[in-house]
Amino acid sequence: MSLAGREASLTDLSLSLQQSLTLQKTTIKNWKFRLFLPLFISRLKHPLLSVKKKKNQTPRTMEAAAVNTNRKTSKPQFESSFDSQDISPSARLLFEIITRPSSHDIESALSSTGIPPTHDIVHEVLKLCYENATSAIAFFRWAGRTHKLTSYAWNLMVDLLGKNWMYEPMWDAVRTMKQEDMLSMATFVSVFGSYCMAGKFNEAIMSFYVMDKYGVQQDVVVVNSLLTAICHEENQTAKALEFFDKIKLKIPPNADTFAILLEGWEKEGDVAKAKITFGEMVIKVGWSPEYMSAYDSFLTTLVCGSQADEAVKFLRVMKGKNCLPGLKFFSNALDMLVKQNDSTHAIPLWDIMVGSGLLPNLIMYNAMIGLYCNNNDVDNAFRLLDEMVFNGAFPDFLTFNIIFRCLIKDKKVHQVGKFFYEMIKNESPPTHFDCSAAIMTLIDGGDPEMAIEIWNYIVENHLLPLDGSANALLIGFCNLGRMSQVWRFAEDMLDRRINICESTMKKLKDSFDKTGGHGRDKYDCLIRRWKAP
Repeated sequence: MSLAGREASLTDLSLSLQQSLTLQKTTIKNWKFRLFLPLFISRLKHPLLSVKKKKNQTPRTMEAAAVNTNRKTSKPQFESSFDSQDISPSARLLFEIITRPSSHDIESALSSTGIPPTHDIVHEVLKLCYENATSAIAFFRWAGRTHKLTSYAWNLMVDLLGKNWMYEPMWDAVRTMKQEDMLSMATFVSVFGSYCMAGKFNEAIMSFYVMDKYGVQQDVVVVNSLLTAICHEENQTAKALEFFDKIKLKIPPNADTFAILLEGWEKEGDVAKAKITFGEMVIKVGWSPEYMSAYDSFLTTLVCGSQADEAVKFLRVMKGKNCLPGLKFFSNALDMLVKQNDSTHAIPLWDIMVGSGLLPNLIMYNAMIGLYCNNNDVDNAFRLLDEMVFNGAFPDFLTFNIIFRCLIKDKKVHQVGKFFYEMIKNESPPTHFDCSAAIMTLIDGGDPEMAIEIWNYIVENHLLPLDGSANALLIGFCNLGRMSQVWRFAEDMLDRRINICESTMKKLKDSFDKTGGHGRDKYDCLIRRWKAP
């Protein structure tokens, strides 16, 4: 098209845009949007989208339908990135000019800057204009008068108009792009996204049906893109499935098609629909390790839907097909099952994973060790502790403390002392809270000497605060009637200004009273020191 022809197209488009803006003037000035990098750009990074054609549908009739049926009453909010340091000075200056409230002759002001509207600058400014539709129109027209705009710039404009619910001008821009031979799948992916964000799913589907009239091929990639746009919105997977069922005979689906639907069912937690879709996927595209994202979504839906037993069954089938999901699924699934304390399903899931050669990481080992400990199965917890090093996962502070707490809870006195030394050797000493609990358990279980070992260690290594362990030690030895040691411990604690609780002092009084006058004298000495400022 000649320069004059392009200018005429831009003028016609500008007039159409201005008319649309006039109709919406009273509301558009209050809209605030977030800067939206075109949806079509990100969606093209992996295959997506599909549909079927209706008779007698034209862009004009579709636009009319789009104008008359708004599903959502409020527009999305877009954040501006004008303050970003990534914006070039030239783009920043041009944007400031077109958004000035007092600007009357914007084009003259833009030209007076002497900044040529290069491709990069045009793209930058348009990306800033999602909350300034009128500014975008003025700038777009000015830039197009002297330079041929890129297809990317036109796609930005289509996206900007669509995100502002200005559908008739959006289609005017699409028609101009067709005349300029600039239309591509990216343009229609943007249109799909704009309609779906506004809740206008029927219009998004109608846009697919008219693609061939604009010379853009309808294929499985476009089908997947439309499905993605629909499923991205809340609780719309059924709508996507309805479209899929109509188009699948004309355009056969691929694995990505099913992955998109399965991800939608996962988000909505619809186990029954996920099973149906997965069954159809196996029939249509078979099994392949390349379909991992679909398998992840399906299995996660089962686990989240309280059907972990079904997930285990499918995993066994998948193992036979050499199609097991990756570590990400197992990690997420185990996390969910551990939080539910569901050892019945977590253990077989773990066994399938390890038996398939997948190496668990430290987080997964800690989760399973914690699960075993919560179910009082410390033997298997020790088994995992022994094997994790051979799989490259080295135990940390949390690993040791999980097991130590389990031993304390189960009152395994001999193992508490032995494991304490193991923790020290691995430079992962227990917390002051666990030390206090261990001291009580050891004294009550008949190993007060090990309790003293722990006390001496935490004092020497300053595992603060010492108060809890100190009070536990005093009470424990009072219960044993070993008052001479209580006296020595209490004196040392007061020297160190360790806080002895009032209830502990009462326990000491009762215990010393039982030993006679000499014991009461010792207590009187302690209480005077305890009360001293």
